[in-house]
Amino acid sequence: MNISFISRASWIFVLLLLSFSSELRAAGYPERPVKIVVPFAAGGPADNYARFLAKKLQDEFNTPFIVEDKPGAGSIIGTDFVAKSPADGYTLLLMSNTQTVNESLVSNKPYNLMRDFVAIAPINYSDLVLVVNPSSPFKNLEELIVYAKANPDKLTYASSGTGTPYHFAGELFNAMAGVKILHVPYKGSSGARTDVIGGQVNMMFDAITTMASIAASGKVVSLGTTGLSRSTILPNVPTISEAGVPDYQTSIWLGILAPAGTPKDVVAKLNKAIVKIESSDEVKTLWAKQGAIPLLMNPTEFTNYINTDINKWKNLMIKNGIKPQ
Repeated sequence: MNISFISRASWIFVLLLLSFSSELRAAGYPERPVKIVVPFAAGGPADNYARFLAKKLQDEFNTPFIVEDKPGAGSIIGTDFVAKSPADGYTLLLMSNTQTVNESLVSNKPYNLMRDFVAIAPINYSDLVLVVNPSSPFKNLEELIVYAKANPDKLTYASSGTGTPYHFAGELFNAMAGVKILHVPYKGSSGARTDVIGGQVNMMFDAITTMASIAASGKVVSLGTTGLSRSTILPNVPTISEAGVPDYQTSIWLGILAPAGTPKDVVAKLNKAIVKIESSDEVKTLWAKQGAIPLLMNPTEFTNYINTDINKWKNLMIKNGIKPQ
């Protein structure tokens, strides 16, 4: 008998056995509680949508999905925790475009996003809104830009931390409006909002999903939204693009990652469940009322989306002379 034939047959058997084992593992997944780590402070959009998604996934799989907040170091602490977790699908990461900014902004991270993680699925995106305190002298965006150009470094804008979408919305505004407004980072979005409402800082870019109700209460004044078209929940507020900074556009988006090496069948199973949840009429209607739009992608499409966003913010840093930290 041909020994090489036996050898080839053995390898084929091993490969088939591994494939079958992987399929069995995915078929039984999840067999125990799944943890979704949120590397941001409680109370913000990331935490809120992580808890919403966890409840829906728990209903879908009839297995607990638990949210654990691990904020700190601009999302790096929680992100690194997941990067070093077992690649078995039982520890997931809730990410935002903070992590895509950090790929260029933070030079000594203990992980590399595209090396140490696998993309599962995006969740949603929402526009931001630029708000000021009601006592502010600026009643529209044009007035703010005129003052900022004449008084560089005199105005301040708050964010939930360095590298967050709120921070880089301000950097993009500085670059495109030709102004210099100072960044004041906070440890979370709640503190930033409190100080804008209290007048300790002049302005803030914040997620519409969170800030719209605050604006409706009169605690802040909305000067512009960051989409290319007006927000359906703030229809009377002009976009920043139409109000004085042509082509300005940015958003906050959220997604789910897992440690690199997570079985492809588990990734596919999670992606299918998340897409199903986001595609439901109930979720689309609810999120539309909040100003959030579902993002529906397969893992490959989401990987490409992340890479594109990394390059976008890298180019902005180069243009604005922002050096890695």
